Amino acid sequence: MKRIWAIFCAALLAAGLSGCTAETGLNPRHPVTLTLWHNFGGQMQATMDTLVDEFNGTMGKEKGIILSVTSISGSSAVQEKLTMIADGDPGAPEMPDIATCYPATAALLQERELLAPLDGQFTQSELDAYLPRFVEEGRLSDGQLYVFPFAKSTEVLFVNQTLFDRFSEATGIGLDSLSTFEGIAAASTAYYDWTDGLTPDTPEDGKSFYTADSLFNLAQVGMEQMGGSLFAGEALALDSDCYRRIWEAVFEPAVRGGYAIYDGYSSDLSKTGEIVCSTGSTAGILFYGEEITYPDNTTEQVEYTVLPFPTFQGGEKIAIQRGNGLVVARSTPEKEQAAAVFLKWFTAPEQNMRFVASTGYLPVTRSAFEERMEQEIAANENVNIQKLLRAAMTVYEAYRFYVPPVFDAFNAVSSAYAEKLQTAASEARQEYLSLLEGGAAEEEAYRQAAAERLEFEQAAGLRDRLKAVESLS
Repeated sequence: MKRIWAIFCAALLAAGLSGCTAETGLNPRHPVTLTLWHNFGGQMQATMDTLVDEFNGTMGKEKGIILSVTSISGSSAVQEKLTMIADGDPGAPEMPDIATCYPATAALLQERELLAPLDGQFTQSELDAYLPRFVEEGRLSDGQLYVFPFAKSTEVLFVNQTLFDRFSEATGIGLDSLSTFEGIAAASTAYYDWTDGLTPDTPEDGKSFYTADSLFNLAQVGMEQMGGSLFAGEALALDSDCYRRIWEAVFEPAVRGGYAIYDGYSSDLSKTGEIVCSTGSTAGILFYGEEITYPDNTTEQVEYTVLPFPTFQGGEKIAIQRGNGLVVARSTPEKEQAAAVFLKWFTAPEQNMRFVASTGYLPVTRSAFEERMEQEIAANENVNIQKLLRAAMTVYEAYRFYVPPVFDAFNAVSSAYAEKLQTAASEARQEYLSLLEGGAAEEEAYRQAAAERLEFEQAAGLRDRLKAVESLS
């Protein structure tokens, strides 16, 4: 039979029909064109475009695959368009062959049978080359792999070392105190008092020390670190001693002025010297430069330190696993196979490290972490990315990754939590300042401003849980 197949292929080759193999239906004489949507901008878009061009000129040319790229500004815009496709919206665009996509959106597409499962395109040994948690995150309710990892992020602590050194010299508080959220809370209060004391004629004008890009992520991971969970089904579980620790570590320093209450990215505040440190995505490193511009337009050269994500005292070292993946549309066998060829090429350690080295994302294979990271750190010309990659190595070696749950209302729950907490802290902050102005002592002012606010949030969370249970009955 093998001899007959070989003769058949030879005959076709003689007729000029090259590309005949038993393994693939791809043919470089008749290339397959794939559309690719991604949400990268700036440097990330430039890197992605360079890699796609390289693929088209090498592996793509050899196999007969052409990638046509569309960059859509913002991850939310991509997810919105994909959701329109999943919902069958009359104004929805045509489904791309490959797209960056979050698991929650992928679940909607998979329910409509719009995605191709990817397990069959990879051998087990090929899948074993990737970090298991990264692969498992891409498996949906039927257990099959739909969201393929190409780059992930986690959260770290960004510290303006220049500003911190001044504070440390004056107070004796060291960088090691920032390894826990309790330590950050204590340092934030000390920083507010210290900066307030620099202008004795102007009371209560101290500066904030810290903020979090995502208070919701802080709460999710903090609960996991302490052996609990922020969720009871699809509702929030806020009535626990563990959650009280999270509330106290965030709410009190925010009311007292040590934490910035800000509805935006922490890098914005860092650029103007309004905070010293923040927790945020590793991908945010590109927004930290070497200079800050103060509100009075004076500038200062600064250095940053990047530390692993803090823990709650006594808790396990856990950090969140973030980032979307690549999904492949259900189409023809040739197109699905062509998409898999690109996924394998793009996530191979050499290409993968080139992408993450200029973007702040983490590589997805064991080889990239264990064999190429040190080399990349030494060769990278961006000092901040060097520091970031070293912190990422610590997280890889010493931390466990937490993957948030996937359910339809997740984004709504996340947004509502952050909004309510920020509103409560902002209102309490204003009440606190008013009480101080009226002559109240600090402790009494805080006690009155914070009174029953946690209990109110816990009651609201309990009501949401009861509603969720009723909806299932």
